[in-house]
Amino acid sequence: MAASSSSAATVNPSDHSSPAEETEEETEFCRGFKDADAFVKHGLGAVVAATKASAALPAAGDEFDLYRSFPAFQQFCAAQGDRLLHGYDLVVDSNDAVLEKVGILLDEASGVSRTQQPVMPAGYQPPKIVVKSLEETFHLLHAKNIQRPQLKFKDKVDNSNTPFVSRIFIKPNAVKPLPSYFANKHIRKERPEDLDVPAALVDFIHQQRTKEHVDDMFSHPYQYELDHVVMPESLKCKPEVQMYKPLAESTCQFINTLDDLVALNEKLAKVSEFAVDLEHHSYRSFLGITCLMQISTREEDFLIDTLELRSEMYILNETFTDPAIVKVFHGADSDIEWLQKDFGLYVVNMFDTHHAARCLNLGRNSLDHLLKVYCSVNSDKRYQLADWRIRPLPDEMLKYAQADTHYLLYVYDRVRAALYDTSNSQPTLIQQVWAKSRDLSLKLFQVIPYFYGGLVHGAVPQTEEELQHAAAGGIQTAVRLER
Repeated sequence: MAASSSSAATVNPSDHSSPAEETEEETEFCRGFKDADAFVKHGLGAVVAATKASAALPAAGDEFDLYRSFPAFQQFCAAQGDRLLHGYDLVVDSNDAVLEKVGILLDEASGVSRTQQPVMPAGYQPPKIVVKSLEETFHLLHAKNIQRPQLKFKDKVDNSNTPFVSRIFIKPNAVKPLPSYFANKHIRKERPEDLDVPAALVDFIHQQRTKEHVDDMFSHPYQYELDHVVMPESLKCKPEVQMYKPLAESTCQFINTLDDLVALNEKLAKVSEFAVDLEHHSYRSFLGITCLMQISTREEDFLIDTLELRSEMYILNETFTDPAIVKVFHGADSDIEWLQKDFGLYVVNMFDTHHAARCLNLGRNSLDHLLKVYCSVNSDKRYQLADWRIRPLPDEMLKYAQADTHYLLYVYDRVRAALYDTSNSQPTLIQQVWAKSRDLSLKLFQVIPYFYGGLVHGAVPQTEEELQHAAAGGIQTAVRLER
């Protein structure tokens, strides 16, 4: 020690190193690790130790059930499970941050970023060009460090491989009553683990309970109503085309409270038709999230914050399933699935202008093309791939969303008139488009599970054996990170 102190006290000019060199020597790759190799070795050792520890746990079956019957073991498992979940949340957040940074750096390295960008509030990340064609360029406007809206959802997002079960629990405009499985919501939430039964019987009880309701679980709640709905008389004659209001003179209400949503539903119940569109976020997301709903009547436009009102959107089933009201969509293939998945909403009496455009052989069937043909409007597609989770939404994005449905009822009138004239003043083609739209309303959202036993990807379990595999947990699960 004395020698060390003496040598330290003697200062030679040659012993000096530049501050940059000292900083470089003291810099660590990560706290406690001097470089990536040391970090990887430590992580590998931790994984090996965890694998050995898991091998020492009681095996599934009788051995585990025996241990499970002791309260002390149950408490220990619960405590460790809470620790793992807490650690898992930290891993997910860290993974999100790392992937976000990697994505940004890869975009910059590949030259995707451009200097030209739309005007945005401070704090938002510049848009990235992700699709470029000969005619137009689409920008991906992605928010930086945005809080994940899923954290505020009352119903946790299910990213498992289990088959999708409808969220519906009340059925307005019902001709056939809602099955008891959906009406009695407590049945769906009740789990065998909550009952005072031996652990060995949990799977058996769950299988029997699931088997009892299997036909209802995977059926369309409005199958009967859609099979028996008839086309309204108003669609069988040539329509009187009603001109739209100029966009600048139209009122647009942003709805983000339950009271406003109820008031909107009451307004929609008094009209004979309204237009609907959705804005969906799926960038770096497994199943995606519906972030905004646009609705337009002949007089007003409405934008609904579906992130804030996600659990209350079922209220709109009263008007969405009313067979006396026509719901006008354009290209509703995905919209129908998103409505079911996120809100438990279903549509009865729909007219899809995309199918009308195809029937008229217009060459292009996009809404953008229909707006040019019938409204002489060049739609602004800068925000087609924007991050609709952003709150508050900038004025530019609000205007873009409003325009998506503002003209749609006028287009609906024009394509019906064209269909009527094309079929020699007969409603034949209108009936054909309406029937295709009704069939589209029967579409069911399905998760694509991977079952043991040869069940086809994406299929709903039909046989008793397939059901047992699904109910007893015979599913190959994968970790899904909802970002």
